Amino acid sequence: MTPDPMLEVRDLEMHFPIGGGLLDRLKLDSGGLRLENPIVRAVNGVSFSIGRGEIMALVGESGCGKSTVAKTIARIYKPTVGEIHVDGEDIAGHGFAEMLPVRAKMQMIFQDPYASLNPRQKVRDIVAEPLLEQAKTAAERKAVPAQIEKLLARVGLNAEHAGRFPHQFSGGQRQRIGIARALSVTPGLIVADEPVSALDVSIQAQILNLMKDLRDEFGLAYLFISHDLSVVHHIADRVGVMYLGFMVENAPRDVLFARPRHPYTRALLSAAPSIKPKRSSEEIVLSGEVPSALDLPTGCCFRTRCPFAWDRCARERPALQDVDDGQTVACHLTDEPERDRP
Repeated sequence: MTPDPMLEVRDLEMHFPIGGGLLDRLKLDSGGLRLENPIVRAVNGVSFSIGRGEIMALVGESGCGKSTVAKTIARIYKPTVGEIHVDGEDIAGHGFAEMLPVRAKMQMIFQDPYASLNPRQKVRDIVAEPLLEQAKTAAERKAVPAQIEKLLARVGLNAEHAGRFPHQFSGGQRQRIGIARALSVTPGLIVADEPVSALDVSIQAQILNLMKDLRDEFGLAYLFISHDLSVVHHIADRVGVMYLGFMVENAPRDVLFARPRHPYTRALLSAAPSIKPKRSSEEIVLSGEVPSALDLPTGCCFRTRCPFAWDRCARERPALQDVDDGQTVACHLTDEPERDRP
């Protein structure tokens, strides 16, 4: 784990019970009719930490649980199991009132820059809301208008934009408003859930560079959720790879892109578009569908699609273990030296 981390997550799990009528939940087996309570196991024992001023990205296929991790850390969801330490404070069990002071340390940038903004509020009111919520004195409330102008200027907007509504802006400008709102309470951690996926490529680069500049200026730590490996390579210091709610690999960016160890990570990288020709030995093509989070496979969750799976993979679920250069991998190949590695 990172020494003195801004965020530390330990054994995080997030399960969602499935509703439905009585007849939908009755199941016939050898013991007769029984009532079952199906559960979607979206996140399963995820652990990682982010240092101050560090950008960590979570990547994986759609439905792998990365956005659920982000929303659970931001306490949009209450975790089923696990610890979430923000600046040393475990917030996993906090209620609404206990979370208010934590919101000044942690803010979120959402994927859709329009849906995340109140269409009935002008920009000045959107940015002012968290400032006024955290203000404790009349002097702090009086200083809010000047802070709004300064924040808008910092994210590349003009003072005149403060009097407009979200629908009067482009997608990139709306995301800049969202960033200004997140910065308003001077947080130490920002959770960014696919913050550029809805933007044009040229605008993506502007927003990513802005986020990096803000990191350098304010010492921000980011949890950056993305499915775009080119974006991750540009912005991240460290990368965690998730599959079916499990963390399967975690490594510094350059180490992971140069020497991926988990077969799933290698498959993701081999599928990513590149102008460089790829050797056939680098390519791993996955077959089959991702298993249901309602019924996780025994042993390794990836074994049903892994071209290198063998008997042990079905019997035993691999744990994350250190290999080298700060890289951790959850794969039985890492401790089977007698077996030919892929």
